[in-house]
Amino acid sequence: MSTAKLRDNMKLIYQRSLVLPKTGTESFFLWGPRQCGKSTLLQQCFPDAIWIDLLKSDVFHRYSVRPELLRLELETAPPDPARQVVIDEIQKVPQLLDEIHWLIENRGLKFALCGSSARKVRRGKANLLGGRALRYELRGLNAMELGDDFDLDHMLNAGYLPDIYGSSQYLMRLRSYVSDYLKEEIAAEGLVRSLPMFSEFLEAASLSDGSSVNYTSIARDCGVSSNTVKGYFQILEDTLLGRWLPAYRTRAKRRVLTTPKFYFFDVGIVNHLAGRFLLRRGSDQYGRAFEHWVYHELASYIECTGGLDRLSFWRLSTGHEVDFVVGDMRLAVEAKSSARIHASHMKGLRLLKQEHPHISRRVVVCLETKGWCTEDGIEVMPAGDFVRQLWSSELVSPVGSDQR
Repeated sequence: MSTAKLRDNMKLIYQRSLVLPKTGTESFFLWGPRQCGKSTLLQQCFPDAIWIDLLKSDVFHRYSVRPELLRLELETAPPDPARQVVIDEIQKVPQLLDEIHWLIENRGLKFALCGSSARKVRRGKANLLGGRALRYELRGLNAMELGDDFDLDHMLNAGYLPDIYGSSQYLMRLRSYVSDYLKEEIAAEGLVRSLPMFSEFLEAASLSDGSSVNYTSIARDCGVSSNTVKGYFQILEDTLLGRWLPAYRTRAKRRVLTTPKFYFFDVGIVNHLAGRFLLRRGSDQYGRAFEHWVYHELASYIECTGGLDRLSFWRLSTGHEVDFVVGDMRLAVEAKSSARIHASHMKGLRLLKQEHPHISRRVVVCLETKGWCTEDGIEVMPAGDFVRQLWSSELVSPVGSDQR
Protein backbone atom coordinates (compact mmCIF):
# COMPACT_ATOMS: atom_id res chain seq x y z
CA MET A 1 0.00 0.00 0.00
CA SER A 2 1.35 3.47 -0.88
CA THR A 3 2.67 5.39 2.11
CA ALA A 4 0.87 8.47 0.78
CA LYS A 5 -2.41 6.92 1.84
CA LEU A 6 -1.28 5.96 5.32
CA ARG A 7 -2.22 9.25 6.93
CA ASP A 8 -4.16 9.34 10.15
CA ASN A 9 -4.59 13.11 10.32
CA MET A 10 -6.92 13.38 7.33
CA LYS A 11 -10.04 11.64 6.09
CA LEU A 12 -9.42 9.52 3.02
CA ILE A 13 -12.10 9.82 0.35
CA TYR A 14 -12.62 7.05 -2.17
CA GLN A 15 -15.01 7.02 -5.12
CA ARG A 16 -17.56 4.39 -4.18
CA SER A 17 -18.99 1.96 -6.72
CA LEU A 18 -22.53 2.03 -5.32
CA VAL A 19 -24.57 4.39 -7.50
CA LEU A 20 -27.36 6.23 -5.69
CA PRO A 21 -30.34 7.96 -7.38
CA LYS A 22 -29.90 11.48 -8.73
CA THR A 23 -30.85 14.22 -6.33
CA GLY A 24 -34.56 14.84 -5.99
CA THR A 25 -35.64 11.80 -8.03
CA GLU A 26 -36.21 9.02 -5.48
CA SER A 27 -36.62 8.38 -1.79
CA PHE A 28 -34.44 5.56 -0.49
CA PHE A 29 -32.92 3.82 2.51
CA LEU A 30 -29.13 3.47 2.66
CA TRP A 31 -28.15 0.80 5.17
CA GLY A 32 -24.66 -0.26 6.22
CA PRO A 33 -22.51 -0.95 9.29
CA ARG A 34 -20.89 1.90 11.19
CA GLN A 35 -17.85 3.53 9.56
CA CYS A 36 -18.42 1.94 6.14
CA GLY A 37 -18.74 5.41 4.58
CA LYS A 38 -22.51 6.01 4.30
CA SER A 39 -22.49 9.64 5.42
CA THR A 40 -19.47 10.44 3.28
CA LEU A 41 -21.13 8.94 0.21
CA LEU A 42 -24.34 10.93 0.84
CA GLN A 43 -22.33 14.13 1.26
CA GLN A 44 -20.62 13.47 -2.07
CA CYS A 45 -23.87 12.69 -3.89
CA PHE A 46 -26.06 15.37 -2.27
CA PRO A 47 -23.88 18.35 -1.33
CA ASP A 48 -26.89 20.71 -1.21
CA ALA A 49 -29.17 18.41 0.79
CA ILE A 50 -31.13 19.38 3.87
CA TRP A 51 -29.26 17.37 6.50
CA ILE A 52 -30.73 16.06 9.76
CA ASP A 53 -28.17 14.17 11.87
CA LEU A 54 -29.78 12.15 14.65
CA LEU A 55 -26.34 11.39 16.13
CA LYS A 56 -26.40 14.95 17.51
CA SER A 57 -27.94 14.74 20.96
CA ASP A 58 -29.97 17.95 20.65
CA VAL A 59 -31.39 16.94 17.26
CA PHE A 60 -32.17 13.46 18.55
CA HIS A 61 -33.95 14.85 21.61
CA ARG A 62 -36.10 17.31 19.61
CA TYR A 63 -37.41 14.73 17.15
CA SER A 64 -37.73 11.85 19.59
CA VAL A 65 -39.97 14.00 21.82
CA ARG A 66 -41.93 15.58 18.97
CA PRO A 67 -41.49 13.70 15.66
CA GLU A 68 -44.20 15.88 14.06
CA LEU A 69 -41.68 18.76 14.10
CA LEU A 70 -40.14 17.31 10.96
CA ARG A 71 -43.37 17.77 9.03
CA LEU A 72 -44.12 21.18 10.54
CA GLU A 73 -40.65 22.53 9.79
CA LEU A 74 -40.54 21.27 6.21
CA GLU A 75 -44.01 22.64 5.55
CA THR A 76 -43.16 26.04 7.08
CA ALA A 77 -40.09 26.41 4.86
CA PRO A 78 -40.69 24.03 1.92
CA PRO A 79 -37.43 22.95 0.31
CA ASP A 80 -36.82 22.94 -3.41
CA PRO A 81 -38.28 19.62 -4.69
CA ALA A 82 -34.97 18.98 -6.44
CA ARG A 83 -33.15 18.92 -3.08
CA GLN A 84 -32.77 15.69 -1.15
CA VAL A 85 -33.64 15.56 2.54
CA VAL A 86 -31.05 13.38 4.30
CA ILE A 87 -31.80 11.89 7.71
CA ASP A 88 -28.76 10.21 9.21
CA GLU A 89 -29.21 7.30 11.68
CA ILE A 90 -32.95 7.04 11.04
CA GLN A 91 -33.22 3.96 13.27
CA LYS A 92 -32.72 6.18 16.33
CA VAL A 93 -36.16 7.80 15.87
CA PRO A 94 -38.26 5.37 13.81
CA GLN A 95 -41.39 7.41 14.62
CA LEU A 96 -40.17 9.92 12.02
CA LEU A 97 -41.06 7.44 9.30
CA ASP A 98 -44.78 8.20 9.63
CA GLU A 99 -44.08 11.89 9.04
CA ILE A 100 -41.76 11.05 6.15
CA HIS A 101 -44.46 8.87 4.60
CA TRP A 102 -46.91 11.80 4.72
CA LEU A 103 -44.37 14.24 3.24
CA ILE A 104 -43.58 11.88 0.37
CA GLU A 105 -47.26 11.32 -0.42
CA ASN A 106 -48.55 14.85 0.06
CA ARG A 107 -45.61 17.14 -0.64
CA GLY A 108 -43.54 15.10 -3.07
CA LEU A 109 -40.34 15.42 -1.02
CA LYS A 110 -37.49 12.98 -1.61
CA PHE A 111 -35.64 11.52 1.37
CA ALA A 112 -32.33 9.69 1.81
CA LEU A 113 -32.69 7.67 5.02
CA CYS A 114 -29.38 6.44 6.34
CA GLY A 115 -28.93 3.85 9.08
CA SER A 116 -26.67 1.23 10.59
CA SER A 117 -29.41 -0.99 12.01
CA ALA A 118 -32.87 -1.93 10.83
CA ARG A 119 -33.53 -3.85 14.05
CA LYS A 120 -35.33 -1.10 15.94
CA VAL A 121 -37.28 -0.15 12.84
CA ARG A 122 -38.51 -3.68 12.17
CA ARG A 123 -38.98 -4.82 15.76
CA GLY A 124 -40.92 -1.64 16.56
CA LYS A 125 -43.17 -2.29 13.57
CA ALA A 126 -42.25 1.14 12.26
CA ASN A 127 -43.45 2.42 8.91
CA LEU A 128 -41.05 1.19 6.20
CA LEU A 129 -42.84 3.36 3.66
CA GLY A 130 -44.63 0.51 1.90
CA GLY A 131 -42.38 0.32 -1.14
CA ARG A 132 -42.19 4.10 -1.55
CA ALA A 133 -38.46 4.06 -0.90
CA LEU A 134 -35.75 2.07 -2.63
CA ARG A 135 -33.25 0.07 -0.60
CA TYR A 136 -29.47 0.21 -0.92
CA GLU A 137 -26.73 -1.29 1.20
CA LEU A 138 -23.18 0.00 1.41
CA ARG A 139 -20.42 -2.43 2.29
CA GLY A 140 -16.77 -1.78 3.08
CA LEU A 141 -14.22 -0.83 0.43
CA ASN A 142 -13.70 -3.17 -2.49
CA ALA A 143 -10.67 -3.59 -4.72
CA MET A 144 -12.07 -1.51 -7.57
CA GLU A 145 -12.74 1.46 -5.30
CA LEU A 146 -9.20 1.33 -3.93
CA GLY A 147 -7.60 1.24 -7.38
CA ASP A 148 -3.85 1.65 -7.11
CA ASP A 149 -4.13 1.63 -3.32
CA PHE A 150 -5.43 -1.94 -3.29
CA ASP A 151 -3.05 -4.18 -1.37
CA LEU A 152 -4.39 -7.70 -0.84
CA ASP A 153 -2.16 -8.58 2.11
CA HIS A 154 -3.00 -5.31 3.85
CA MET A 155 -6.72 -5.73 3.20
CA LEU A 156 -6.76 -9.26 4.61
CA ASN A 157 -5.20 -7.91 7.79
CA ALA A 158 -6.89 -4.51 8.16
CA GLY A 159 -10.29 -5.22 6.64
CA TYR A 160 -12.58 -3.12 4.46
CA LEU A 161 -13.64 -0.13 6.58
CA PRO A 162 -12.23 3.05 4.95
CA ASP A 163 -10.74 4.77 7.99
CA ILE A 164 -9.21 1.53 9.29
CA TYR A 165 -7.83 0.39 5.92
CA GLY A 166 -6.16 3.78 5.42
CA SER A 167 -4.57 3.88 8.87
CA SER A 168 -1.05 2.92 9.85
CA GLN A 169 -2.51 2.15 13.29
CA TYR A 170 -5.15 -0.24 12.00
CA LEU A 171 -4.67 -2.78 14.80
CA MET A 172 -5.48 -0.14 17.43
CA ARG A 173 -8.44 1.10 15.38
CA LEU A 174 -9.82 -2.43 15.08
CA ARG A 175 -9.55 -2.83 18.84
CA SER A 176 -11.39 0.44 19.37
CA TYR A 177 -14.11 -0.50 16.91
CA VAL A 178 -14.72 -3.81 18.64
CA SER A 179 -14.73 -2.40 22.16
CA ASP A 180 -16.58 0.85 21.44
CA TYR A 181 -19.16 -0.36 18.96
CA LEU A 182 -19.54 -4.10 18.68
CA LYS A 183 -19.75 -4.48 22.42
CA GLU A 184 -20.62 -1.31 24.32
CA GLU A 185 -22.88 0.40 21.80
CA ILE A 186 -24.87 -2.75 21.16
CA ALA A 187 -25.26 -3.07 24.93
CA ALA A 188 -26.25 0.60 25.20
CA GLU A 189 -28.97 0.05 22.61
CA GLY A 190 -30.43 -2.57 24.92
CA LEU A 191 -29.92 -5.39 22.42
CA VAL A 192 -28.27 -7.72 24.94
CA ARG A 193 -28.70 -8.20 28.67
CA SER A 194 -25.15 -9.29 29.45
CA LEU A 195 -22.22 -7.56 27.77
CA PRO A 196 -19.57 -10.07 29.01
CA MET A 197 -21.67 -12.96 27.70
CA PHE A 198 -22.14 -11.24 24.33
CA SER A 199 -18.40 -10.51 24.16
CA GLU A 200 -17.67 -14.21 24.63
CA PHE A 201 -20.19 -15.01 21.92
CA LEU A 202 -18.49 -12.63 19.47
CA GLU A 203 -15.15 -14.33 20.00
CA ALA A 204 -16.63 -17.81 19.61
CA ALA A 205 -18.67 -16.81 16.56
CA SER A 206 -15.61 -15.32 14.85
CA LEU A 207 -14.02 -18.78 14.84
CA SER A 208 -17.01 -19.99 12.78
CA ASP A 209 -16.77 -17.16 10.24
CA GLY A 210 -17.25 -18.56 6.74
CA SER A 211 -18.48 -21.89 8.13
CA SER A 212 -21.77 -23.57 8.89
CA VAL A 213 -22.74 -22.55 12.41
CA ASN A 214 -23.09 -25.11 15.19
CA TYR A 215 -25.34 -23.37 17.73
CA THR A 216 -24.87 -26.10 20.31
CA SER A 217 -21.09 -25.90 20.21
CA ILE A 218 -21.01 -22.10 20.48
CA ALA A 219 -23.60 -22.20 23.28
CA ARG A 220 -21.46 -24.68 25.21
CA ASP A 221 -18.36 -22.51 24.77
CA CYS A 222 -20.22 -19.41 25.99
CA GLY A 223 -22.25 -21.03 28.75
CA VAL A 224 -25.61 -19.96 27.33
CA SER A 225 -28.52 -21.71 25.64
CA SER A 226 -28.73 -22.46 21.93
CA ASN A 227 -31.73 -20.13 21.69
CA THR A 228 -29.63 -17.31 23.15
CA VAL A 229 -26.94 -17.96 20.54
CA LYS A 230 -29.56 -17.89 17.77
CA GLY A 231 -30.77 -14.57 19.14
CA TYR A 232 -27.23 -13.18 19.14
CA PHE A 233 -26.75 -14.15 15.51
CA GLN A 234 -30.04 -12.42 14.72
CA ILE A 235 -28.67 -9.27 16.36
CA LEU A 236 -25.56 -9.43 14.16
CA GLU A 237 -27.75 -9.80 11.08
CA ASP A 238 -30.17 -7.03 12.07
CA THR A 239 -27.33 -4.61 12.83
CA LEU A 240 -25.64 -5.48 9.50
CA LEU A 241 -22.61 -6.89 11.27
CA GLY A 242 -22.95 -10.25 9.56
CA ARG A 243 -24.87 -12.12 6.93
CA TRP A 244 -25.96 -15.67 6.19
CA LEU A 245 -24.77 -17.31 3.00
CA PRO A 246 -27.44 -19.83 1.97
CA ALA A 247 -26.78 -23.20 0.39
CA TYR A 248 -27.67 -23.51 -3.28
CA ARG A 249 -30.94 -25.40 -3.57
CA THR A 250 -32.31 -27.07 -6.67
CA ARG A 251 -33.16 -30.55 -7.87
CA ALA A 252 -29.86 -32.39 -7.82
CA LYS A 253 -28.83 -36.00 -8.35
CA ARG A 254 -27.18 -36.30 -4.95
CA ARG A 255 -28.09 -35.10 -1.48
CA VAL A 256 -26.77 -31.62 -0.78
CA LEU A 257 -26.37 -29.94 2.59
CA THR A 258 -28.57 -26.89 3.15
CA THR A 259 -27.27 -25.44 6.45
CA PRO A 260 -26.21 -21.83 5.76
CA LYS A 261 -22.81 -20.31 6.48
CA PHE A 262 -22.27 -17.08 8.38
CA TYR A 263 -19.89 -14.27 7.37
CA PHE A 264 -19.06 -11.23 9.46
CA PHE A 265 -19.16 -7.97 7.51
CA ASP A 266 -15.43 -7.27 7.79
CA VAL A 267 -12.41 -9.56 7.81
CA GLY A 268 -10.38 -7.17 9.98
CA ILE A 269 -13.02 -7.38 12.70
CA VAL A 270 -12.98 -11.19 12.42
CA ASN A 271 -9.20 -11.20 12.77
CA HIS A 272 -9.34 -9.10 15.92
CA LEU A 273 -12.13 -11.11 17.54
CA ALA A 274 -10.39 -14.40 16.77
CA GLY A 275 -6.96 -13.14 17.89
CA ARG A 276 -5.45 -13.44 14.40
CA PHE A 277 -2.82 -10.78 13.87
CA LEU A 278 -0.38 -10.18 11.01
CA LEU A 279 -1.64 -12.90 8.68
CA ARG A 280 1.01 -14.21 6.32
CA ARG A 281 0.69 -16.04 3.03
CA GLY A 282 0.80 -19.80 3.35
CA SER A 283 -0.97 -19.96 6.71
CA ASP A 284 -4.41 -21.44 7.30
CA GLN A 285 -5.52 -18.14 8.80
CA TYR A 286 -4.51 -16.30 5.64
CA GLY A 287 -6.50 -18.82 3.59
CA ARG A 288 -9.66 -18.19 5.62
CA ALA A 289 -9.22 -14.44 5.27
CA PHE A 290 -8.67 -14.84 1.51
CA GLU A 291 -11.96 -16.72 1.18
CA HIS A 292 -13.71 -13.95 3.18
CA TRP A 293 -12.28 -11.35 0.78
CA VAL A 294 -13.55 -13.23 -2.30
CA TYR A 295 -16.99 -13.37 -0.66
CA HIS A 296 -16.82 -9.63 0.04
CA GLU A 297 -15.91 -8.76 -3.56
CA LEU A 298 -18.68 -10.95 -5.01
CA ALA A 299 -21.31 -9.66 -2.58
CA SER A 300 -20.25 -6.05 -3.18
CA TYR A 301 -20.40 -6.47 -6.94
CA ILE A 302 -23.90 -7.98 -6.77
CA GLU A 303 -25.12 -5.13 -4.56
CA CYS A 304 -23.55 -2.45 -6.74
CA THR A 305 -25.03 -3.88 -9.96
CA GLY A 306 -28.60 -4.10 -8.78
CA GLY A 307 -28.63 -6.86 -6.17
CA LEU A 308 -30.75 -9.20 -8.30
CA ASP A 309 -28.35 -12.14 -8.32
CA ARG A 310 -28.32 -14.60 -5.43
CA LEU A 311 -25.01 -15.57 -3.84
CA SER A 312 -24.83 -19.03 -2.30
CA PHE A 313 -22.50 -21.99 -1.75
CA TRP A 314 -22.81 -25.64 -2.79
CA ARG A 315 -21.88 -28.70 -0.75
CA LEU A 316 -22.53 -32.42 -1.04
CA SER A 317 -23.19 -34.60 1.97
CA THR A 318 -19.79 -36.19 1.21
CA GLY A 319 -18.15 -32.92 2.28
CA HIS A 320 -17.12 -31.74 -1.18
CA GLU A 321 -18.12 -28.16 -1.79
CA VAL A 322 -17.77 -25.04 -3.90
CA ASP A 323 -17.28 -21.81 -1.99
CA PHE A 324 -19.57 -19.53 -4.01
CA VAL A 325 -22.26 -19.82 -6.65
CA VAL A 326 -23.63 -16.71 -8.37
CA GLY A 327 -27.24 -16.84 -9.51
CA ASP A 328 -28.65 -20.00 -11.01
CA MET A 329 -25.24 -21.52 -11.76
CA ARG A 330 -24.07 -18.52 -13.79
CA LEU A 331 -20.70 -18.65 -12.04
CA ALA A 332 -19.01 -20.97 -9.52
CA VAL A 333 -15.97 -19.73 -7.60
CA GLU A 334 -13.48 -21.60 -5.43
CA ALA A 335 -11.15 -19.42 -3.30
CA LYS A 336 -7.67 -20.88 -2.74
CA SER A 337 -4.84 -18.81 -1.28
CA SER A 338 -2.25 -21.00 -2.97
CA ALA A 339 0.43 -19.99 -5.44
CA ARG A 340 0.19 -23.38 -7.10
CA ILE A 341 -3.19 -24.87 -7.96
CA HIS A 342 -3.53 -28.62 -8.47
CA ALA A 343 -6.26 -31.18 -9.09
CA SER A 344 -7.37 -31.50 -5.46
CA HIS A 345 -8.35 -27.82 -5.44
CA MET A 346 -10.80 -28.49 -8.27
CA LYS A 347 -12.63 -31.55 -6.95
CA GLY A 348 -15.68 -29.60 -5.87
CA LEU A 349 -15.95 -27.72 -9.17
CA ARG A 350 -15.78 -30.98 -11.12
CA LEU A 351 -18.48 -32.62 -9.00
CA LEU A 352 -20.60 -29.51 -9.42
CA LYS A 353 -20.34 -29.87 -13.20
CA GLN A 354 -21.60 -33.46 -12.93
CA GLU A 355 -24.62 -32.32 -10.92
CA HIS A 356 -25.29 -29.15 -12.91
CA PRO A 357 -24.01 -29.50 -16.49
CA HIS A 358 -25.47 -26.09 -17.40
CA ILE A 359 -22.99 -24.23 -15.15
CA SER A 360 -21.66 -21.30 -17.18
CA ARG A 361 -18.19 -20.69 -15.71
CA ARG A 362 -16.03 -22.36 -13.07
CA VAL A 363 -13.18 -20.36 -11.56
CA VAL A 364 -10.47 -20.91 -8.98
CA VAL A 365 -9.35 -17.56 -7.55
CA CYS A 366 -5.80 -17.94 -6.28
CA LEU A 367 -2.34 -16.43 -5.85
CA GLU A 368 -0.75 -17.85 -9.00
CA THR A 369 1.02 -15.20 -11.06
CA LYS A 370 -0.56 -16.14 -14.41
CA GLY A 371 -3.94 -17.53 -15.31
CA TRP A 372 -4.54 -20.80 -17.14
CA CYS A 373 -7.38 -23.15 -17.99
CA THR A 374 -7.84 -26.90 -17.56
CA GLU A 375 -8.94 -29.21 -20.39
CA ASP A 376 -12.42 -29.45 -18.89
CA GLY A 377 -12.89 -25.69 -18.71
CA ILE A 378 -11.94 -24.70 -15.15
CA GLU A 379 -10.26 -21.28 -15.13
CA VAL A 380 -7.37 -20.73 -12.72
CA MET A 381 -7.41 -16.98 -12.10
CA PRO A 382 -4.93 -14.83 -10.14
CA ALA A 383 -6.55 -12.50 -7.60
CA GLY A 384 -5.74 -9.42 -9.65
CA ASP A 385 -7.37 -10.86 -12.77
CA PHE A 386 -10.40 -11.84 -10.70
CA VAL A 387 -10.85 -8.26 -9.51
CA ARG A 388 -10.44 -6.82 -13.00
CA GLN A 389 -12.83 -9.25 -14.68
CA LEU A 390 -15.40 -9.06 -11.89
CA TRP A 391 -15.70 -5.28 -11.78
CA SER A 392 -15.62 -4.91 -15.56
CA SER A 393 -18.52 -7.42 -15.73
CA GLU A 394 -16.44 -9.83 -17.82
CA LEU A 395 -16.64 -12.55 -15.17
CA VAL A 396 -20.41 -12.40 -14.74
CA SER A 397 -22.70 -9.76 -16.17
CA PRO A 398 -25.37 -8.09 -14.00
CA VAL A 399 -28.82 -9.66 -14.17
CA GLY A 400 -30.85 -7.99 -16.90
CA SER A 401 -27.85 -6.22 -18.43
CA ASP A 402 -28.64 -7.73 -21.82
CA GLN A 403 -32.05 -6.01 -21.71
CA ARG A 404 -30.80 -2.51 -20.97
